[in-house]
Amino acid sequence: MAVMVQALDTNGLKMADFALDEAIFDAAAVPQLLHDVVKMQLANRRQGTASTRTRSDVRGGGKKPWKQKGTGRARAGSSRSPLWRGGGTVFGPKPRSYSYAVPRQVRAAALRAALSDKVRAGQFMVLESLSLEEPSTKAFKTLLEKLGVAGRALIITERVQRDDATSMSCRNLPYLTLLPTQGLNVYDILRHDVLIMTKNAVSVVEEAWKP
Repeated sequence: MAVMVQALDTNGLKMADFALDEAIFDAAAVPQLLHDVVKMQLANRRQGTASTRTRSDVRGGGKKPWKQKGTGRARAGSSRSPLWRGGGTVFGPKPRSYSYAVPRQVRAAALRAALSDKVRAGQFMVLESLSLEEPSTKAFKTLLEKLGVAGRALIITERVQRDDATSMSCRNLPYLTLLPTQGLNVYDILRHDVLIMTKNAVSVVEEAWKP
């Protein structure tokens, strides 16, 4: 059985009912899947460039500070020992990749759960279409006000071109994210208050992520 929502035009007026595939937009909530996929996404975004110097990397320390016996002091072989001020670091971070992957079926299930959560929470909108004749941040802000959007919004369209009017109009709105359907992901869905999709985008997502 399909999930019914009302499609809106860019003036916020209600159009005909629009059917959503229940396999995509009425999936069971599985918090553990969402956690696993978001954790993976954030790990994959890490640069992994943190680096410390071990005793072999620190300049100096090649000479034994004092003879082994007869001084009454503790033995020392290098002034760059981790015990010394200015010495190397033990087990400090080195450049590495934090990236890893979860199975595609897990990512798909998490994405369906995230989309369904937005629909059930009433934080999901479907637009007939979305296009501007010329770039205008003010016009796009007015459009969002007509739709009754408050807070952070994620807009998904069939495709996003860097220099088209819609993309350029969104650029200066810090609370707004515009993504193409292939960029749809669990983390961005969850961190935005409202999810807005065009009809064409919904069709593409249903085709791509059906179980």
